[in-house]
Amino acid sequence: MSLKIGLIGVGRHGSRYVHHLLHDLPGASLVALCRKRIGEGLPALSTNNVPIYGDYRALIADPRVEAIVVVSPPSLSPEICLEAVKAGKPVLIEKPLAPTVHEARAMARAAEEAGVMLMTAQTMRFDSTILLLKDHLPEIGRLRYATFTSRIETKSNAQAQAPVPGQRGVLLEFGVHLLDVVPFLTGETVVNVRCELDQPPTIAPETMAIVQAQTTSGLRCVMDIARVSAGRVARTEWVGTHGQLAADWFYHRVTAVIGDRGPQEWVVQPQQTILATLRAFVHAIETKTPPPITGRDGCRAVEIADACYRSAEQGGAVVSITFDARES
Repeated sequence: MSLKIGLIGVGRHGSRYVHHLLHDLPGASLVALCRKRIGEGLPALSTNNVPIYGDYRALIADPRVEAIVVVSPPSLSPEICLEAVKAGKPVLIEKPLAPTVHEARAMARAAEEAGVMLMTAQTMRFDSTILLLKDHLPEIGRLRYATFTSRIETKSNAQAQAPVPGQRGVLLEFGVHLLDVVPFLTGETVVNVRCELDQPPTIAPETMAIVQAQTTSGLRCVMDIARVSAGRVARTEWVGTHGQLAADWFYHRVTAVIGDRGPQEWVVQPQQTILATLRAFVHAIETKTPPPITGRDGCRAVEIADACYRSAEQGGAVVSITFDARES
């Protein structure tokens, strides 16, 4: 039987989910959709008889909907999540799980207490370049330090939108991928951070963040996160006691210098990370097993981001990470 999924949010990113749910997931079917502007044309849906709701509550209440996928602005994710949990329906939420640490914790706790599956779409964990890097990391010995650079072009419609004081920017928007992938690659917990922003979110969303993070073993990671006018950069370098690894997840390649071996390079076949995320979500529901990226994982990434913002507020001071004391 095909798992019947309801999708909430059909912006530019949400439309990618629509495509995969309609064409690439034989184990699932898109049976309902919720979007703010119902009247706008969605040709892909008109021929598939998918009902479109204007209120997410109506979609969640639809008895045909067995699981929920949320690709709405993060500010809406907490209330949608709690409603889905109340209805007892598994839910997948695009990163970041929530805009604040308090909301992320409330979402994770509610899902755990209700026994409802909550998965966070930290899609970078499914990137084929990152996965190859993870496979080779043990070869470079004890990890000494790592650097990340993630710069993304300014959105074409950014000028038309006035800055919103209090709204967080690049660190939570896409830097949260890096905050999540460090524990994923190392198996360690981030214990403290230092952070500098180009402007405090109280004035306008930051467009640049420099983060220094330290893990349980003392591994130091430096992250350069920014919006730029042009020229996307997406790379990481790792230095260990026996060698070095570099990965570029935009150009899909990994390079290495390990021990006495000469330089090595692998060109990676890119993977559709959203599709891989959806497949993992459907598989976890069908097999009644925990998802590979839990709501608690998403909550931890937001907790690290929250510590970064607190560090920036304190002029770049070192801030220890405070994780949810009630974490199961």
